[in-house]
Amino acid sequence: MDNIQVGILSDIPNHARYMTFNLLPHSNIQKALQILKSIVDGKNIVAGLGSPLLKQSGKKVSGMRDFTAHSGPGLSLPSTISALWLWLRGEDKGELFHLAREAEIKLSDYFQLEATIEAFQYKDSRDLTGYEDGTENPTGEDAIHAGIVRNQGEGLDGSSFVAVQKWLHEMKLFNAMSTSEQDDTFGRRISDNEEIDEAPESAHVKRTAQESFSPEAFILRRSMPWTDEQSGGLVFVAFGHSFDAFEALLKRMLGDEDNITDALFNFTRPISGAYFWCPPMKNNQLDLRAIE
Repeated sequence: MDNIQVGILSDIPNHARYMTFNLLPHSNIQKALQILKSIVDGKNIVAGLGSPLLKQSGKKVSGMRDFTAHSGPGLSLPSTISALWLWLRGEDKGELFHLAREAEIKLSDYFQLEATIEAFQYKDSRDLTGYEDGTENPTGEDAIHAGIVRNQGEGLDGSSFVAVQKWLHEMKLFNAMSTSEQDDTFGRRISDNEEIDEAPESAHVKRTAQESFSPEAFILRRSMPWTDEQSGGLVFVAFGHSFDAFEALLKRMLGDEDNITDALFNFTRPISGAYFWCPPMKNNQLDLRAIE
């Protein structure tokens, strides 16, 4: 655990801020990385490095790649590449405001803030639809196996790869469904969270049954709802020891195997998509030996 950003494995906080940054032109990459080291503790602030930042370092992290835009029948999943992703975690919204402001100021000589998403825990880790989120999440050693890089050497062991998408819910469409239609969309009953054996093949649970893949496609989900003045949805966050499991799940959701698309797309869609590499820790700081 000493070499892992512990926020990755910790329980979902009550409040969060997701911040994405672009790298400013002509930034001194080594100085930028030193500033990043000084603000990221891996607990209250989890950091992910995007391909623009990694490429600027001149080093390659094995397994890191860009998120590819995807499409399906009536669907378009965008790729929105950023240099840096910060996941600020806390129990007090005001404290997170100050933590985010301090991070932005310290990074401002090298990074430009691109976007901030405020997120929160809804009831007992539910999506805004009211359905439980992350029911099949691995725990304990299974979580480490699914989400953390191991046996790849110093500077890589303890790291993780994370896929981040902002999903926008069309609640008007969802609320127009009957309860049974909503249950069939997820493949679970909202009343007791039990899977529905007779749910249609398009049900989300059936599309993403992680044990049904070969190899099994387990990911460590750390998603949280978001809202603004007019809309809301889910910040989907999936950590893995590689991107392979996430990509297998996404392809099946899009119907690449059998032309059956996930029923979730009937009321929600991603409006962003990006990959990041989350470095390991050493002596309570980011271990950036792989790219320094």
